[in-house]
Amino acid sequence: MEVEWSRLKAHELRDLARRDAIVLVPIGATEQHGPHLPVMVDYRLATEVCHRAAHIVAKTDPIAVTPTLPFGMSEHHMPLGGTISLDFPTMLATFRCVVRSLTQHGFRRIFILNGHGGNTAPLDVIVTELTIEFKIPLAYATYWGIGEKRIAALLDRQKALLHACEAETSMIMALAPELVDQESLSQMHGPYIPGNSSIAGVNPAAYRWRYIPSRSPNGIIGDAATASAEKGEKLLEAVAEELAITLKNEDFWNTPI
Repeated sequence: MEVEWSRLKAHELRDLARRDAIVLVPIGATEQHGPHLPVMVDYRLATEVCHRAAHIVAKTDPIAVTPTLPFGMSEHHMPLGGTISLDFPTMLATFRCVVRSLTQHGFRRIFILNGHGGNTAPLDVIVTELTIEFKIPLAYATYWGIGEKRIAALLDRQKALLHACEAETSMIMALAPELVDQESLSQMHGPYIPGNSSIAGVNPAAYRWRYIPSRSPNGIIGDAATASAEKGEKLLEAVAEELAITLKNEDFWNTPI
């Protein structure tokens, strides 16, 4: 069953709206991912997770995946090059236009899937504001949050997905191995200091915005040395399955706003 919005015809999408279909809206970022990965990582992975989850959901429920928004809020990556970033007013305006378009067509169950850490705080505000404005059960999640436990169980050197790390490298190796500098993986690692400020010895609840080179000179947070395409495939399937479970939960959509 076709799930890609851009491959469907207008009358097919009108029918999906009449059937109260779920609409997935992926967003990622275009930004540096260390010396070994392409800048498409975040939006490519968000897209893949959405498509895989949609194919699971489509077996029982109507669903479509819109084209992916390839830019996010990535100002913290700018010093390392290759990055295209939005500001908050632009991101809010873009999602307002997308949600308004979808609701005008009759869609009400809209889920934004995020693939970039810098988008999480903006999306908290955006989803709140647009839920109030459009009076619909608008929702969002970041894909590594949806699959947190299963991701942790599959990783060898990390407890969670970080940046240009074991997890992201593995998934891109599964999807586009020709774009990964695999000969350098043993050298592809960077520091990771937990906490909102990522400063050793500071209370993890305290937050400071910082440029990525201040945290990691090579733009990597984590360790890509043990990445593999096989691991990447397992990660993608695990996250897609967890997302599908969430999307199929009737209480998630029917509980009043």
